[in-house]
Amino acid sequence: SSFLLSWVLTVLGFIWQFIIDADVRLARRIRRDTVERGRDVNSVLEQYAKFVKPAFDDFVLPSKKYADVIIPRGGDNHVAIDLIVQHIRTKLGEHDLCKIYPNVYVIQSTFQIRGMHTLIRDRDISKHDFVFYSDRLIRLVVEHGLGHLPFTEKQVITPTASIYTGVDFCKKLCGVSIIRSGESMENALRACCKGIKIGKILIHRDGDDGKQLIYEKLPKDISERHVLLLDPVLGTGNSANQAIELLIQKGVPESHIIFLNL
Repeated sequence: SSFLLSWVLTVLGFIWQFIIDADVRLARRIRRDTVERGRDVNSVLEQYAKFVKPAFDDFVLPSKKYADVIIPRGGDNHVAIDLIVQHIRTKLGEHDLCKIYPNVYVIQSTFQIRGMHTLIRDRDISKHDFVFYSDRLIRLVVEHGLGHLPFTEKQVITPTASIYTGVDFCKKLCGVSIIRSGESMENALRACCKGIKIGKILIHRDGDDGKQLIYEKLPKDISERHVLLLDPVLGTGNSANQAIELLIQKGVPESHIIFLNL
């Protein structure tokens, strides 16, 4: 068992706890302290009753309520450990992120998309062709992202004077690009959304930390808008996480943020 911090619980997807009987724990402590540390039994029992047991009852035992699975007998429970190992292997073998994370959407792969991915990964491709095919892929990502925005039903009169029932686009929308790579997605967003406001965030990438905010310029009413967060390259995810945290601090609901990534 270990002390459970609130921030640790937020990143854990599955929690299990090994429980060993109190008499077994005490017997192991007595054997360790008398054999390896040269202490007498009375001093071990005194320390256990005065410090160890109260600390366990106050801090470790209450953590059981956070556990998804509680395993008795600790490491001697080979059946339970085998089930955990099988569960981990199953999860590691899942390559479809959409099944693991329901908020992740991946554009359906076609030969056209795979062909463009092949071209931009070719080390011999020219700069002009790389930019051209990258822009095509980015445009597809932007179009797909726009499809996840809320729409309302709307009726219009056609040139033939008939009524057509369709949908109306989300009015309150803006883009936010993570400088510098995110700016490569701005043209595609402008081509899809005429006159859209675009904010910018610059986060200094210092090794794997990536948490130093250098610059931000966002629409004043961004808390009232749906936000398309632009960053074509995802490495550790620290920069994207920092940008999302900033948007939430500005009052943007998490459900109003759509992260677009190539």
